[in-house]
Amino acid sequence: MNSIAIVGAGLGGLACARVLQLHGIDVTVFEQEPSAGFRPQGGTLDLHGDTGQVAMRTAELYEPFRALARPEGQQMRAIDPLTGEVVMNEVPEEGDDSRPEIDRGQLRGLLLDSLTPGTVQWGRSITDVTPGRLTFDDGSTADFDLIVGADGAWSRVRRALTGVRPEYSGVTFVEFGLDDADRRHPGLAALAGQGTLMTKVGGKALVAQRTSTGHIRCYAVFYAPEDWATGLDFADPAAVRANLLERYAGWHPSLLAFLHDVDGGFTHRPLQVLPVPHAWTGTPGLTLLGDAAHLMPPLGVGANLALLDGTELATALATSASVGDAVRAYEAGMLPRSIETAKACAGGLHDLLSDDLRSMAA
Repeated sequence: MNSIAIVGAGLGGLACARVLQLHGIDVTVFEQEPSAGFRPQGGTLDLHGDTGQVAMRTAELYEPFRALARPEGQQMRAIDPLTGEVVMNEVPEEGDDSRPEIDRGQLRGLLLDSLTPGTVQWGRSITDVTPGRLTFDDGSTADFDLIVGADGAWSRVRRALTGVRPEYSGVTFVEFGLDDADRRHPGLAALAGQGTLMTKVGGKALVAQRTSTGHIRCYAVFYAPEDWATGLDFADPAAVRANLLERYAGWHPSLLAFLHDVDGGFTHRPLQVLPVPHAWTGTPGLTLLGDAAHLMPPLGVGANLALLDGTELATALATSASVGDAVRAYEAGMLPRSIETAKACAGGLHDLLSDDLRSMAA
């Protein structure tokens, strides 16, 4: 087996690199960001027993993962948006490790630390991809037996393989947060619980998730045209807050307090998805994993699938007679799985914004 290039140092790409190195296979990860700490890595995610946790076992990182994971983070609470009444409070039983939470940044750090120093080349932006060859923004090129697109929603590797681009789903997320919630916002911390809080009605939802640091990451989620924020300056938190408070008018004051008490600003995240099905004809020297292959609504499966994709691809490369055989075997399993999951997530997105408070799609 010769050299492998992975474009993108997200969870799936790093998991793939980890398993390749366990098998003694040469791999380089190219990441356009200048460093691991260039930007926050997002909130918390749950690793599922049949996908993400399988990947961590394959990567021989299950025990370090368990040391960081928070089983108590599986708590799910639903609150009536108009009355503030708690209508569901699911607390995990002792020993329930089916979907423990872990901060995305912690998980990424665990994967990065498991790699041979120098595996990730930071600040390497790709300008062109052809089968077996990468071209960088400084004009240099490098050749590989396989290029793996692990470069997310706007994957440059995908452009070379399928040319398909994500499309706006009709749903937008506005992200915000509360810092040191137990001390600074104790009432909201108690409302959120140890895991995820959900409240929704009329095509609008509010989601709050606790992280290991006591931060509460929140999302206002609603149907909106793609241009809904035209003229709204997200650098002006007061203007964004006023827009959201008007949009959520009539909701219980205990829930609107999440919007009033924001620490910092708001981030606009219009929800983009790839069409379903998204597949391709096998192309020697190229393949995709994670969001580059199957960008779907963020309903708790994307990171799990990315991790599983990465470890399955690496295992195939380590056990197959050729790179071509490995990629064909990997894609034969990954593509049908991702298509079926994407179909389910499309329905789950509408469940997320339904009026059924016990439907906890997020």
